[in-house]
Amino acid sequence: MSGEGQRARHVAIIMDGNGRWAKRKHLPRAMGHQRGVEAVRELVRSLESTGLECLTLYAFSSENWKRPDDEVDDLMNLMRKFIKSDLPEFIANNVRLKILGNWKGLAPDIVAMLEDALEQTSKGTRTLAVALNYGSQQEIVRAAKAAIDLGEITVDTLEMHLDTADMPPLDLLIRTSGEVRLSNFLLWQAAYAEMLFVDTLWPDFTPAHLEQALENFANRERRYGGR
Repeated sequence: MSGEGQRARHVAIIMDGNGRWAKRKHLPRAMGHQRGVEAVRELVRSLESTGLECLTLYAFSSENWKRPDDEVDDLMNLMRKFIKSDLPEFIANNVRLKILGNWKGLAPDIVAMLEDALEQTSKGTRTLAVALNYGSQQEIVRAAKAAIDLGEITVDTLEMHLDTADMPPLDLLIRTSGEVRLSNFLLWQAAYAEMLFVDTLWPDFTPAHLEQALENFANRERRYGGR
């Protein structure tokens, strides 16, 4: 398939670099996470202008529980504040919230807030998918167990039970901060996705960076194993 002018429907981002951003500015690590939330907010506000149907963000992995307790607490409190402050804006901008991962394993008050947000945004036409308490290997295991109940594990039956089953195929996966690895994120979905690794730290990532990434994608040639 010629890449000229192709349009991405679904982009996913591994948001990396909050801690390094704060360290470079001699600020507490928590400030890096706060600035990272601002970057998310600006990106969501620009979603309609991008033409994307779906933006997926890796917010908290199942491995992030290994971080110091105070940092985990800061992240959870930021999540609470973000849901409270931005839910009205999601509704006003026709954004549908979707959560990937074992999010029901989070604190009960966060689960309740997320359930309410999912219900209130269910009619949105553009999707913001947030991966919370998410690990791709665990997702694939859950999907495989569910597929067994249908009598056979195939590509189709497994995909039916992935967290992303009702989302467009992943077109482009971006990772910020210069790291070049997937970190247990959308491993199945990324099978034929394009990859883009950028040096920009997440708090400095702007809608303009996303536009550049979409232009980069539009000029790539996707072969899906062919010539």
